[in-house]
Amino acid sequence: MAQENDAIGFYFLDLWRLHSKSAASAAAATTSSSASGLSPEDSEFEEEPTELDTVNSSGGFSLVGADKLSVQYPSVNLHGHDVGVVQANKPAPSKRLIYYFEIYVKNAGARGQIAIGFTSPGFKMRRQPGWEANSYGYHGDDGLLYRGHGKGESFGPTYSTGDTVGGGINYAAQEFFFTKNGMIVGNVQKDVKGPLFPTVAVHSQYEEVLVNFGQEQFAFDLKAFEAEERAKQQATIDNVAIPQNASYGIVRSYLQYYGYEETLELFDMSSKSTLPPISLAEENGCTGEGNSYAIDHRKTLRQLIRRGEIDDAFCKLQQWYPHLVQDDKSALCFLLHCQKFIELVRVGRLEDAVAFGRTEFEKFYRLTEVHDLVKDCAALLAYEQPLKSSVGYLLGDSQREIVADAVNAMVLSTNPNIKDSKICLHSCLERLLRQLTTCFLEKRSLNGDQGEAFDLRRILSTYKKA
Repeated sequence: MAQENDAIGFYFLDLWRLHSKSAASAAAATTSSSASGLSPEDSEFEEEPTELDTVNSSGGFSLVGADKLSVQYPSVNLHGHDVGVVQANKPAPSKRLIYYFEIYVKNAGARGQIAIGFTSPGFKMRRQPGWEANSYGYHGDDGLLYRGHGKGESFGPTYSTGDTVGGGINYAAQEFFFTKNGMIVGNVQKDVKGPLFPTVAVHSQYEEVLVNFGQEQFAFDLKAFEAEERAKQQATIDNVAIPQNASYGIVRSYLQYYGYEETLELFDMSSKSTLPPISLAEENGCTGEGNSYAIDHRKTLRQLIRRGEIDDAFCKLQQWYPHLVQDDKSALCFLLHCQKFIELVRVGRLEDAVAFGRTEFEKFYRLTEVHDLVKDCAALLAYEQPLKSSVGYLLGDSQREIVADAVNAMVLSTNPNIKDSKICLHSCLERLLRQLTTCFLEKRSLNGDQGEAFDLRRILSTYKKA
């Protein structure tokens, strides 16, 4: 590959690979119906508890049903440590806003010494949750909360036969909370950073509870509680003072960066009566206005690529920026040649695609850095219905966008006022979003890798529903 502009070119090749892996994961993943709304193709997906662990249990002091969602105390309690404790088969997922589960007390037994809570790995399985370090438990016989030692503290009402009791973790507030019959009983600060298992305990004869990990509707309105917590977060954000015209400058810079000239003109016209233009602070020698560089050329090139007219786009590049395509083994040329091959397959010109591939891919096939991408392109010819294949993602509009974005960044990098070409990889808005993501991840890291990451899709979806 040519050395000039390789940093930009290889960035978009890696973006293509990421796109390929995401498409492959989505094709292989099964649909998830978890309460979190995440599926296996999501980067934040975590396995979550589905049943009780029958392997690591308290032996004869608990009897787990065949469904692995019910537990009984079958014998007479002779000692304080004859507790029937059962953890879930998986720890509570932590990369989310809230985790929650419930138990239904089918029978309170002789004494109603039932408990719900969370315990750490290696917890002593003949002790009530909350009686040992790194464990928390809300107990039914006395309504006390136990957290890490044998002495309980006043917390909530007792619970018995017919009651539904829940336990949850609010990762945003770093709190445990417990519910009874759909109402919040109280919360307590969460001091444990490591993984925690949803846990239930029984401790007197005939006690029996049924566990709900989300396979049935909860008595507690979890969605409403999550919405309330998000509203608290939004209220905090809304209190942050932002210059009135800051959003104007960011949006305008975004439209300039991507060459959306007509939209930019309409945006400026509609904004004149409300907000004055602003000048973004200089960054690496390039102000926000620097994004208007070659906007006519970039607009034309993007339109041609999005329509699949790769030959015309290549000709324009040779006419306007010949040095960008003078090395036919550069990353940019590779992207354009691949897209030309893809467009031939898209319209069914398979013989032309074969001939073109033999001529152009021969240059790149022995280059290990693009070998996988060449194979993806060539694989399109192996399927009668390539769109439905594992490489069908190449025929989507998103692949055209990757190529169009690469060309756009390359053209921007020819601006003589640019001191660092890496600044051309993203618009100001995208750099802001990347910074937000980094800040959220850093905050989560400080909380023991617990809590949500910044998810723009979720935020936009929330505003759309509102």
